[in-house]
Amino acid sequence: MASYLLRRLLQSIPLLFGISVLVFLLMQMTPGGPMSVGEGGASGATAAQLERLRGRYGLNDPILVQYFNWLWGVVTGDWGSSYQTGRPVLEVIGERVPTTLMLTLTAFVLSLVFALLIGVRSGIRKDGWFDHIATALTYGGLAVPGFWLALMLIFIFSYSLGWLPSSGLRDLRASHHGAGAFLDLVRHLVLPVLSLLLVSIAGLARHVRSSVIEVLDKDYIRSARASGLPEGVVIRKHVLKNASLPVVTIAVLMLPELFLGAVITETIFGLPGMGRLFVESADLRDYPVLLGILMIAALLVLLANLLADLVYSRLDPRISYE
Repeated sequence: MASYLLRRLLQSIPLLFGISVLVFLLMQMTPGGPMSVGEGGASGATAAQLERLRGRYGLNDPILVQYFNWLWGVVTGDWGSSYQTGRPVLEVIGERVPTTLMLTLTAFVLSLVFALLIGVRSGIRKDGWFDHIATALTYGGLAVPGFWLALMLIFIFSYSLGWLPSSGLRDLRASHHGAGAFLDLVRHLVLPVLSLLLVSIAGLARHVRSSVIEVLDKDYIRSARASGLPEGVVIRKHVLKNASLPVVTIAVLMLPELFLGAVITETIFGLPGMGRLFVESADLRDYPVLLGILMIAALLVLLANLLADLVYSRLDPRISYE
């Protein structure tokens, strides 16, 4: 296993290099530039001041020189400084990571639990009333855009009913401590988590249902039932374990998808996470921060694929990477 992990990590290096080239070139091809907004351009700075800023950030260097200077900084741990605040990129991103992790991991765990419950029940009771209702709801969830769902949740539960706050992580009009602060945080997270949860459950539940139906048709399931094993034992020990294999990849790769979904969710609900930082940095042409977020997203996708392979080997002893 150690040799496999080392091999996969080494294989990731040229892939990350290619991704870094692509995202850097995309930043260079973006209309406008960092000196056209924020510090300088839009504030009426003179041409001499803008030229000094370009020299300060190395924007007058050839593209290859800019790229390799940035890449060397990434390798050595210096990801550059924000054009807007002058603070280190890793420090700016690090402040937003806890909010994004709290949002995405909560949505991931809950969506996995509910998708398994719905998908297994639908697969076992195929063509029953529960299956028909679940199928209609999951197809509806797949068809609904995430941003529209978030706006509808705000309209219903915040604007119309007034049950939940519509933005932020805490109530700025009150000072909460201890359990009160935790409950206030939970109230602010309900709608953002729900908007991610409903969309992700729909796709995953369909995969779970299909996998369960496929496994139930296998000969070893019929043999287990014919041998007199209780139905609950057959489902737990044989159906769930074997049906989980194709679902693992879908579930693990949900993490990067939830991260991308957080870009819209955090922006709509005003959450101070990496997704909202990405939108703000794009508006301000803050290229170092944008590049940092994109490279972290690429690394997250690679790690998710590696985690899926490791889970495969744990679930199915026939799979070996030695």
